[in-house]
Amino acid sequence: MGTLAGKLKVAAPARKQAPSIARAEIIDKATRARFEAELDAVLKRRPASEAKFAGALRAVAPLSPALRASMAEAVSVMIRRKSFDREIYAACVRSLAEAEDRQSTTLLKLALASDEAGGTASLSAACFSRDPALAAPLAKVAASRQSHVAFAAEIARVARRESNGAHLAGLAPMIKESHRISLCVELFVPLARSAPIPAVVGPALSVLRGAERHLGRWLAMADVAVRAGDRSPLEEARSLATVGPQSARAAWSLVAWALSDVSSSSPVPHPQTRPTVELVARLSDRPSADRDTTFLFRMARAGAPAAKAMLETLARTSPLADEVAIRAALYLARDHGREDLKDALAEAATAPKREDLRGLAIAAMWDAGMRDRARALADEALESKVLGNAAWGTLVRAAASRSSRDGGGDVLTETPFRWIQWGWLE
Repeated sequence: MGTLAGKLKVAAPARKQAPSIARAEIIDKATRARFEAELDAVLKRRPASEAKFAGALRAVAPLSPALRASMAEAVSVMIRRKSFDREIYAACVRSLAEAEDRQSTTLLKLALASDEAGGTASLSAACFSRDPALAAPLAKVAASRQSHVAFAAEIARVARRESNGAHLAGLAPMIKESHRISLCVELFVPLARSAPIPAVVGPALSVLRGAERHLGRWLAMADVAVRAGDRSPLEEARSLATVGPQSARAAWSLVAWALSDVSSSSPVPHPQTRPTVELVARLSDRPSADRDTTFLFRMARAGAPAAKAMLETLARTSPLADEVAIRAALYLARDHGREDLKDALAEAATAPKREDLRGLAIAAMWDAGMRDRARALADEALESKVLGNAAWGTLVRAAASRSSRDGGGDVLTETPFRWIQWGWLE
């Protein structure tokens, strides 16, 4: 691919010190070479599995500056080809911006100067860059005649503290439903898990929520607003949980609990509403047909007793049947005393018939406290033919390298699960 420096003049922008994990080379050379070779192959021919590869790459990118250098070269190629709709482009450009990689500013300036400003992925990445060199390009895009492009650029300007939000509120009524859906998935879901953005985003998000019929997308936008300091979504959810349509009150009660949890610096009372498959699917930012269980594990992560019954239903098969069963078994084993499910996790981590689940099960073992066994199995996962297993193995090894300092932390959290297992690249 050649070096990016040979194709572009990369200025060294002023930026704050990156976290140590973003600088350290944690991935071993062989694993890094495997990801780089796969990236090169994906650029040459678009495979059906691109989304899952992109998710695995996104999960391990923070651990390797050398891998990010290869990703920067790939972004350069895709900008030249105007391949902004590819999953691998979204994964690479967002990873570079979030890691505050020194090459991300130059690449984003090129993308923003292209048709439709490089797509929503480029504008989403710009939300996480603090380099002042992007101020002028974003201001230009925010004046676009395409309302959804201008809106995404203005969100980035608000996130970067370069806008008072007035233009954003003016654009919000112009956003069509199809664009609102893509903005929710590609822009608001990443912002909901980031540091809070300024409260001036509140009026624009209120307009979008007022037009939103999908409760999960409503919640994603409300998450961003509440984190920004706007309590109106929380008050609305509390009201609808008591005086809204009877058939929707259970769902709104869970929305109110989730937003209370976001807005409070201290623990909030656990919800009493028991989740069901249908209820959890309604509360996902994904289409209901996906049957996404993200909200269930949001409850499980908070230790809500009401989630236990559904977790037990999901983990009742032996051996554990799928990704969701493995996650359910993790929470039951760790938080509810189900020691028998530790054996089930170990079985899933070594079962040859479900190779696609082994890495996930190893990560679950680490989080469940079976750390020595998980660390040993992580080395085997690096050799798996399934690249997702190698990604989970890398994350476990990284956690093990940190464990003497901070305990290592959990590995099987929501974001890497969505990236690696599902290929959802928000």
